[in-house]
Order: sequence, then structure tokens, then C-alpha cells
Amino acid sequence: MADPGHLECRAGAAAPEVRIRGDWTLAHYRTLLRQVEQTRLGGEPRVDLSALGRLDTAGATLLARLLGAARVEALARSTPELSAERRKLLQAVAAASERARTAPEPRGDPYFLGQLTIGLGAQMTHAGHQLARAIGFTGLVIAAFAAGLLRPWRWRLAAVSRQLQHTALEALPIVALLTFAVGAVIAVLGVTVLGRFGAGIFTVDLVAYAFLREFGVVLTAILLAGRSASAFTAQIGSMKANEELDAMRAQGFSPIEMLVIPRVVALLIAVPLLSFVAVVCGLAGGGLVTLLNVDVPAGRIIALYSDISVSHYLAGLAKAPIFAFVIAIIGCLEGIKCSASAQSVGTHTTSAVVQSIFWVIILNAVAALIYVELGW
Repeated sequence: MADPGHLECRAGAAAPEVRIRGDWTLAHYRTLLRQVEQTRLGGEPRVDLSALGRLDTAGATLLARLLGAARVEALARSTPELSAERRKLLQAVAAASERARTAPEPRGDPYFLGQLTIGLGAQMTHAGHQLARAIGFTGLVIAAFAAGLLRPWRWRLAAVSRQLQHTALEALPIVALLTFAVGAVIAVLGVTVLGRFGAGIFTVDLVAYAFLREFGVVLTAILLAGRSASAFTAQIGSMKANEELDAMRAQGFSPIEMLVIPRVVALLIAVPLLSFVAVVCGLAGGGLVTLLNVDVPAGRIIALYSDISVSHYLAGLAKAPIFAFVIAIIGCLEGIKCSASAQSVGTHTTSAVVQSIFWVIILNAVAALIYVELGW
């Protein structure tokens, strides 16, 4: 039968007396640790080990903490009732405690480079797994989309129209307002700089090229990355947390066909439309600022806009479906990754927004380099 270890400390005539009894083992470590922490010994205590029961490394470590490594070493040599095994155990623990006490404080982590390499490798492995999962998920979505083209009666048009309302119509005011403001800001900068050289009228061209090729579609994609990708993740993640996705599969429905495809199609329609609105509002903001700051008639500004080739608009619009597809895939995939907890839904929602904006910017930079090489 287990005999819980106990520590008794009494004041003696010359030195305190410490009586160790019971089992000093890992099973009673927490109780014994509290007793050791509450005991304060002064001088050289007399130690009685005659009532000591079982002893293991955990108990010997507590004795070294209570009495000190040197005192435990002395007890191991001078206590005849201790077996040879217990002497060796106490001596080994005392030596280890003394080495730990006298070891110099490290000035730095000698394994920093190794740990950094291991951490980098783990991050790269994790990134590889996530990339493979994203590619697999993209393949499933493309396959489901192709199957829908062959069986058009399976399209969930009501779900697509509902997602269009959320992603396009409800986002229209903020896209229009933001791009109008950005167009005005770019025009202010253009008038300020170009006006010094008497070329303030060319602010119109600056705003037009900026919005037709870059800002119109990029600002729209960034806004939808923050608005729609987060909504997709939160919606699908909440459904997964409530086991609704499992219920769909149990009833023979595909979550990709029911949930992902309508969102992808809605964004494929919404991003080009909102990009057109963004371009119009950006040009309006830039034209208004130019009209107010440069002494030219409104007809001249409209004529300058009309002279710009439509190829610049097409170069920007060509990126819209790519951005839309990436945003929808990331938002839906992060929702499917969620576990059954509110914290997981919040974490993956944040991740969806960050990843969407990151990939929009990266893909836009790649497209710009391709356009330069092709001379577009």
C-alpha cells in the first residue's frame, strides 16, 4: 500500500532535525514539493532517513533541493541503512544538481542557427502541404464547374443571385466612394507635380492610365478580398462547426457544388462589373479635381479621356477573373479548413483576408511584368 511521503522538521538543541518518512516518489511529487517549498532550514540539519519508504529520481531531486547537493552526497556516504542502489541514486542526483548550480549562464543560444534552420524547414514543409491542399481543392472546384457546364440544370441560380447581391450590389457604394476618393488624390498629386512644368492638363492621362490598367481592378479586388473572402470563410466555417457540411455529405450533396461553385461564379461576375464602376468613379474623381485646379474646359478633359486606347482598359480587366477566382478559392478553402470552434473560425477568417490581399498584389505584380515584356 502506498505511503505518501512526509517531511517533519523540528528544532534541535544544536541544529534542526529533519525526518524523512514515507514514499518519496513521482506519484507524491506535487504534495512533497509544497512541503519542501514551505520548509526553511538553517545551519547543518540532522537528517533521519530511517523511516524512508520508496525513493525514485523525483524524490531524490526534492531531497537535493531541500538539503543541498553537498548534504545529500554526504548522506549517501554516511548513512548505513541506505542500500547500494539508493546511494548511487542520491550521489547521481547530487552530482547533477551541483553541475546545474555551478554551470555558467549561457551568453547566447549555441543552437540558434540550428533551431532557425529547423523552424524554417518546418515552415516550408507546412507551406508545401498547404499549397498542395490548395491545388487539390482548386482541381475539385474546376472539375465541379466543368460538370456543371455539362449538366446546366444542376446550377443553383438562386444561390448565385443571392451571392451576387452580397458581393456586387452591396459592395457597390463603398467601391464607388473609395475609387472616387483615390482618383481625386492621384489628381491632386499630379496637378501639384506636373503643374510646376506647365503640364497640369496631363494629370488626366495620369489618372486614366493608373485606373484603367491598375487601380480600378486592384482596388476592387482588395476590397472584395477583405469583404467577400472573410464572409465566405465565416459562413462555411460556421456551417462546418455546426456539422452542416457532414449533414450535406450524408444526404448525398456535394459541399463544393452547393456552397463553393455559387460563390466562385458570383465573384467571377462581380469583380469585372465592380472594376468597371471603379474605373468610372476614379476617372470622375480625377477629372473633377483637374477641372477645379487646371484652367481648361470640361470638354477638353473629356476629349483627353476619349483619346486613350481601350486596350489599357482591357489590360486591366483581363486580371479581374483571375483575382476573382483566387479570392473565392481562398475564402472557401479557409472556411472548409475550420474546426468546430469559434476561435478556429476567427483565425481562418483573418487568414483568408491576408492571403487574398497578398495573392492579389503578387499576381498584379506578375501581370505587370508580363505586360512589360509583351509590350502591352
